[in-house]
Amino acid sequence: MRVQQQPGFVLHRNPYSETSLVLEIFTPEHGRIGLLAKGARRPGNRSRAFLKPFQPLLLGWSGRGELPVLTGAEPQEASHTLEGQALYCGFYLNELLVRLLHRHDPHPGLYRAYQECLVNLCAGARHDATLRIFEKRLLQEVGYGLVLDHDIGDNSPVSPDALYDYVFDRGPVRLHSELNIRVQGVRLRGTTLLALAREELDEPVALREAKALMRTALARHLGDRPLTSRELFLRRPAVVSLQEEERCDKTGS
Repeated sequence: MRVQQQPGFVLHRNPYSETSLVLEIFTPEHGRIGLLAKGARRPGNRSRAFLKPFQPLLLGWSGRGELPVLTGAEPQEASHTLEGQALYCGFYLNELLVRLLHRHDPHPGLYRAYQECLVNLCAGARHDATLRIFEKRLLQEVGYGLVLDHDIGDNSPVSPDALYDYVFDRGPVRLHSELNIRVQGVRLRGTTLLALAREELDEPVALREAKALMRTALARHLGDRPLTSRELFLRRPAVVSLQEEERCDKTGS
């Protein structure tokens, strides 16, 4: 199979032999794929400078199996320049995609959501709100979407004035008292559920509750292995070092 001029992003890269790279790529039409970039580590290789995360690319490859060979790569547009905390957020997005997407499973809608997320991070949008919206869309795309608009107990619309217990694999159940109630999942307000459904998160309590909900939801599908990007963020210096960027790149974040 030969593919040409396919938009895509590098999610992470690993050295392969002394001169080559194994790339994990995200594309709209082919989903997440692995590519062998022969000679990409050689000094003077023209593609070496832009085969990196957050750079929109036009890619070509040929071959079958799990590791086709990269046959062409060129920048599609200017790189999304992420700095400071936004860079860690970008590493986190990439790691989620590597961990949760099956190879060769197209997700054009998620690809657009990823592009939008990078643009928002570059533009200085609230990092927490941007990440929560992407996490919600990612879960929807991979078949684990959350019920946010109705009570699964009686199918009534979520009330902004009510308190809910979000029971995973089911949805929100209204709590009729805030005291002495054993919660099965995550306790949160109806206003938070509705704000997340509308993708309009700006109120501090809603952001905090949405983070708890999404973190628990994602943990159910990520397994026991911790996220490298989250570990790097927790021990981050004031400026991301090149060594840490390379490490996060290699581990898929």
